[in-house]
Amino acid sequence: MKKSFHFLPKKSYLLLTLLAIAIMILVAPSKSLGQAVAHPADSTTAPMQASAKPGYPRAVGYLSFILPLVTVSDGASFNFNSTSTTIGFPVGVNVLYSDHFGFSYEFTPNIKITNGPTGTSKMNDILFDPGTMFRFKHGFTLITRLAFDTNGRYGFTPVFNQVYLRTKDVNYFVAMSLPARFGNSQSSSIGLNLQFGFTFN
Repeated sequence: MKKSFHFLPKKSYLLLTLLAIAIMILVAPSKSLGQAVAHPADSTTAPMQASAKPGYPRAVGYLSFILPLVTVSDGASFNFNSTSTTIGFPVGVNVLYSDHFGFSYEFTPNIKITNGPTGTSKMNDILFDPGTMFRFKHGFTLITRLAFDTNGRYGFTPVFNQVYLRTKDVNYFVAMSLPARFGNSQSSSIGLNLQFGFTFN
């Protein structure tokens, strides 16, 4: 018996394809990057390697994509629904001043996909959200961002960032954020976002 799968709008398949490609790139790094290389211990170089620390200040760039999961404003609104879907692509530079502090400059272009007979995809807005970085052990970072959106909204966004894989060239991270937005004659809102990306070493 043949079954028709119409539980997703046609435009959502384009988004799912983009997400699948992005996840394959971010979550499954190449073997050449992820494979650790073991070297025999050398008594002449071991003390130097142990004492080596990165110089500060230093700047590192990063690329990522972000999925707004839910937004609460006069009721809950879910991103993945039959009406529309939004995905953002945050890109930025982190200026690190020490092992514990830094400052992040981030721009996020957002693409909105509208479903239905006249459905389309378009560049919806650009978000500028700089913020301070409080760095902790084991790759965890708390980022307190301000938010200035071209759609007229503004606010702040706490971000909880965790590095889950380190390689020679890039570090892969996952982050959860809670965007709070105000202004532009709209009700205040708060949301929950999921972000995946990598920073260049």
